Order: sequence, then C-alpha cells, then structure tokens
Amino acid sequence: MKENMKNSDKCLNDKKLVFKRNKEETLSREQDIPLKDTWKVMIIDDEIEVHHVTRLALKRIVFEGKNIEFISAYSAREAKEFLQKQQDIAVILLDVVMEAEDAGLTLAHYIRNELDNKLVRIILRTGHPGQAPEEKVILDYDINDYREKTELTTQKLQSTMITALRSFRDLSIIEMSRRGLHTMIESAVLVPSIPSPNPVGWFPR
Repeated sequence: MKENMKNSDKCLNDKKLVFKRNKEETLSREQDIPLKDTWKVMIIDDEIEVHHVTRLALKRIVFEGKNIEFISAYSAREAKEFLQKQQDIAVILLDVVMEAEDAGLTLAHYIRNELDNKLVRIILRTGHPGQAPEEKVILDYDINDYREKTELTTQKLQSTMITALRSFRDLSIIEMSRRGLHTMIESAVLVPSIPSPNPVGWFPR
C-alpha cells in the first residue's frame, strides 16, 4: 500500500517536473522569437543620451497594430553601412552634426540619390540650427521634417512619429500598387496574340 502511494507521489512529481520544464522551454522560445510586423525606426545620433530619451518617448507607440522596433547608429558611417544591407526602415531620426558638421545632410543625400530610397521618412534633428538653416536644408535636401532637439517634447515627438509612419504606410501602398500594375502590363505584353479565325473584312460565302 505504502509502496503504491510512493509510486503515485513519484509519478505526480515527475508530471510536475515535466510541466515545469515544458513551461520554461515555452517561455524561452517566446523570448527568442524575433519581433515581427513592426515599424523599423532608426536613430542616428552621436549622443547616447539622445538614443535613450527617444526610445523612452516612443516605446509605447502602437500604430495600425504594430509596435516600433528601434535600430541605433552612432555615426553617419555606421548608418551608411547598415542601410546598404537593409532598406526596409520606415523612419529615420537623423542628427545633423556628428563626425562632421554636415554628416547628417551628406547621409540624407546618399540615402535618396545613391541608395535610391524614396520611401523612408527622414526627420532631421539638430542641436545647432545655425549650422543647418531650416529653409536651405528643406530646399536642398529631400527630407520630410526638420526639428530642433530642444523643441521636441515627448508629445511632439510622438505626433511627429505617427505622422511619419502614416506617410510611410501610404507611400508603401502606392509603391506596391505601382509594382503590381507594372507586373500586369509586362505579363500582358508577353501573352501571345491569338489570330482571329475570321480576319477582318473576310466573310465565308
């Protein structure tokens, strides 16, 4: 009798142990699952504190059911190397003065003209507005917004980000439609024409 009870207790403990292991393995797998269906936002700034504050301000944003996935670069050169390999960034928060006084502007030109990335929304942020006057920058560079770091409160930064994400979404939809139409036109051109059984102007007697 006692032996049966011991065996029963042992089985119960084994089941608990298996359940615990399965639960731990499930949690581990869930933690290892990469983020999917996110808006990729790249912060390019040589000040670590700017990255920290930006993440805190934007981390709770959910737009169209998708969270923000942050990517950090601390120089224009580092950002350039990353963007050569991955161009699915929705928004770039770009500092002007980094390793050079015009590093951000040079990078913006590179993104638009050499990478030919017209979709990503570029928000220029500067702590030195005198070195990059807003009117000249907007006229000479294909950027989507220009902000001084001192004016970007949490609320304004969130509003700016939502506006940028909405613009990126709309442009992406237009681009997908354009590519779909282009594919349809190409397919139609490749379809061989079927000769008519009765050529125009000819009728059997």
